[in-house]
Amino acid sequence: MNKRQEQPVSDRSKLGKPAFQADVAAHGLSLPAADAEGIYALANWLHAGIDGLRAVVGTNEQRPEAPVQDEWADLPIIEAAQRLRDGSLTSLGLTNAHLQRIAQCNPTYRAFYAVTAERALADAARADAELAAGQDRGPLHGIPIGLKDLIYTAGIPTTAGSRQHEGHVPAEDAAVVRTLAEAGAVLIGKLATYEFGTVGPAFDTLYPPARNPWNLDHITGGSSSGCVSAVAGGLLRTSLGTDTGGSLRGPSSYCGVVGLKPTFGLVPKTGVFGLAASLDHIGPISATVADAAVTLDVISNRVNQPAAASAHLGQPIAGLRIAYARNWFAKDAQTAPAVVAAMDAAVSQLSLLGAIITAVELPPYEHFEAAAAAILHAEAFALHAEALAEQPQSYGRMTFQTLAAGVSLTAAEVAEARRAGSVLRQQLDDTVFADFDALVTVCALTTALPVAAFGKSAVWTPMRTIGFNLTGHPALALPIGLSDGLPMGMQIIGPHRDEATICQIGDAFERHAGHADIKPPRSAG
Repeated sequence: MNKRQEQPVSDRSKLGKPAFQADVAAHGLSLPAADAEGIYALANWLHAGIDGLRAVVGTNEQRPEAPVQDEWADLPIIEAAQRLRDGSLTSLGLTNAHLQRIAQCNPTYRAFYAVTAERALADAARADAELAAGQDRGPLHGIPIGLKDLIYTAGIPTTAGSRQHEGHVPAEDAAVVRTLAEAGAVLIGKLATYEFGTVGPAFDTLYPPARNPWNLDHITGGSSSGCVSAVAGGLLRTSLGTDTGGSLRGPSSYCGVVGLKPTFGLVPKTGVFGLAASLDHIGPISATVADAAVTLDVISNRVNQPAAASAHLGQPIAGLRIAYARNWFAKDAQTAPAVVAAMDAAVSQLSLLGAIITAVELPPYEHFEAAAAAILHAEAFALHAEALAEQPQSYGRMTFQTLAAGVSLTAAEVAEARRAGSVLRQQLDDTVFADFDALVTVCALTTALPVAAFGKSAVWTPMRTIGFNLTGHPALALPIGLSDGLPMGMQIIGPHRDEATICQIGDAFERHAGHADIKPPRSAG
């Protein structure tokens, strides 16, 4: 029996006699002519009455989704969240816009190694239903997010980019993934990483490295490679990465996005592949400072708290005291002149916004780097020592070299490095953060290096990031312009647990300098 297609509830009261007669026929009824008019009038009265009840109880009618608009994928998180709540956007529409971008561009950028479209659409449908019912889980409710492939996801492969863990499917989510689920975020996929969060780019690991959307022939820099490629390429507004020596901030500098390393320990690391427990951090890589701040607030459970990273967004920075650590880069032979000029211009912009800038002399960067590198290599070697001995062939060559380098470090040397780290941390607190609200320095001495410079051995990339893994201070990386078509970035560092101030400064700079509006040309696969 052919049944007439069911009409939406709101249209039923408008059906004419042909539609009514089709209903009758579809149910096999035969109405005497004397009864038909009365039944038709009564049926229409019933439909009209139900239609009127919408004012009392609302409706759960499924309206057809509006055609997906590509520009939805570019909406800042705060704006998208507002539109989800006022009904001018759905999470399903927003998620489909991102999925379309991913389908278009990911074959070129290789940012995602797994796209969880079915899970994402289910998450989005749930978010739409909850928001329609008045259940608001917070600023990421209905917002798509991607996760670095070091973060455990139940039922979804988590490989750490290594052949050792090919096909590894965790039984449980990482703590931070459970937090995102409780916040109503939409998990859209897993993002590429250098093997075990170490070095790259390498082409002998589980999958090829992600690519820099600004120039495919240059590195992304740092192990959170898929995160920066996805955000810089416009596939996502926000993502979660990790940072042991700078992998949130260095790649953000090289790819022109925002990386926010929180205070050490602020975000729980349970259920995440570690590299060096004393230095590992989890944080966002996002399109703007506001996007990063909102993301951090959710994963640190500080939404609407006085210490929230987003607490001071939009507020002026006049009167804030900022220390400028120019000695960490300006006279280094490796530093590109364009980077020095861009840093000086950025600090001048902060001054124009009313901040009080003072040049400071930090202890030599080499001291921070030496102490942190010793701790990192010792802890990473200890974590992998057994596998390095029993299955060396399962590692990529650069990964093996990096991890094996910790073999000769003695316990006494590592203890000395830890003592030095404590001293350097205290020096920053006593000589900088006792007198200043924030510290500014460079992210990297150059723009992103060519991929061709990386062969079978690890290549030193001139970042100025690992010092704040050693000291645990929060650090924000954001763009400060382009040189020969490649981004440059600066860091804003704050006292422990004061992500709010560094995000306030970064947001003010970003809004007035306009660097967040400069995007690479989008490449299709």
